[in-house]
Amino acid sequence: MKIALIGYGKMGKAIEAIALEQHHEIVLRIDLNNASDFTAENIALADVAIEFTGPHSAVENILKCLELGIPVVSGSTGWLDEWDRVTSFCKEKNGTLIYSSNYSIGVNLFFEVNQYLARLMEQYPSYDVMLKEIHHTQKKDAPSGTAITLAEQVLAGITRKSSWSNQPEQTNSPVLSILSERIDPAPGTHHVKYTSAIDDIEIIHTAHNRTGFAGGAVTAAQYAIGKKGIYNMKQVLGLV
Repeated sequence: MKIALIGYGKMGKAIEAIALEQHHEIVLRIDLNNASDFTAENIALADVAIEFTGPHSAVENILKCLELGIPVVSGSTGWLDEWDRVTSFCKEKNGTLIYSSNYSIGVNLFFEVNQYLARLMEQYPSYDVMLKEIHHTQKKDAPSGTAITLAEQVLAGITRKSSWSNQPEQTNSPVLSILSERIDPAPGTHHVKYTSAIDDIEIIHTAHNRTGFAGGAVTAAQYAIGKKGIYNMKQVLGLV
């Protein structure tokens, strides 16, 4: 598989290491220093693009890949207010887009556990619920995309919560609190905690490094080849 890396920071380099270990080829590496190399001629060398940049550049990067007919796997967060525009363009171009807020296999299993637990806890209103996420100080968006996914899953299962907010916990509020902390060196930890006067129930996912995220992105890239449409990691991992 020939891969174009759009974004060559820490995640891009971690993806490169996993891809090369699996005998794939990196044919293009794009970062801020060589953005002018992101051309139709260069991207045409790739079977798939893996895009991990920032919220301000992700949309244009994805649209450019789709315009040029290259399947794209995006792990950038903070741009989902443009989701409808991007997915409409993907359909218009008969392109391929895989998006996940987190490509780690462990996190996607954690998502499944979170949904199941929320459905159970709906029956026990004496428990309040809150989320906390911890990441390194270079992470620009807060809350994390993963925390937002977890919050939306909780809201889908717990009707006594009507919305989420990145604010300190307010006991028994209809607003689901997400606390964000930025501490080095923290690849990522997510807590979902149910608390009552009697006891607490808490599920936690802690990443030890970026390998899980990078490996999942490479798996998604393999899945994208030969397909058309819009996919997520549930489909990549066969969880649907």
